[in-house]
Amino acid sequence: MNWKIHKVARQLRNRYNARDTLSIEDEYDTQDLLHAILQLYFDDIRAEEWTPSYAGICARMDFLLKNKKTVIEVKKTRASMKDKDLGDQLIIDVDRYKNHPDCEKLVCFVYDPEGRVGNPKGICNDLNQQHDGFVTVYIKPE
Repeated sequence: MNWKIHKVARQLRNRYNARDTLSIEDEYDTQDLLHAILQLYFDDIRAEEWTPSYAGICARMDFLLKNKKTVIEVKKTRASMKDKDLGDQLIIDVDRYKNHPDCEKLVCFVYDPEGRVGNPKGICNDLNQQHDGFVTVYIKPE
């Protein structure tokens, strides 16, 4: 999938005659926009599916593409999120989904429109290389 969500978000802000639009302010807005885009490529998108308990906590995966055995986890950066916080969240996500029966591939999409992540390539490379092709992390835009 080509991750041009930032181009789509920018286009939605510039609507004809200043019409109302979807602004991407937080993680839920990012999920809504990505869900709409995923509809172009996939027929069976399961949003907010519960996971089995991991370390005593059940969580909801953002999107499960059950036929593809792929989970998509969405993050959006914010002022209070440091690189370490993002890395820790992604590591927890990898561990949570690694043994999930419907997840053979985890895609972590981080939307960083303000460029808050100091070393996006480093975070992506570290996680992508450590898990033998199980996880792919994208931090966009670049």
